[in-house]
Amino acid sequence: MIGAKIEHILNVTFKPDYLEVIDESYKHAGHAGASQGGHYRITVISKSFRGKKLLEVHRMIYRALEAVKPSIHALSIKAGAA
Repeated sequence: MIGAKIEHILNVTFKPDYLEVIDESYKHAGHAGASQGGHYRITVISKSFRGKKLLEVHRMIYRALEAVKPSIHALSIKAGAA
């Protein structure tokens, strides 16, 4: 469910050429922080990231996901410009 929300937010915000959201929470069952939110891996390629440094792109993504942040324990981001 959170994965679908993440996907929706990123689609609406960045209109990516490529987007993949993978819920890896099952890999962390029993992990100390696992009960506080899920573990997600995202890959997003968008024209919105053109001319931006990687740190800026990550900040843009984190800002976009602010509404679901409490449901995320760990987020792995692979992002680039189209």
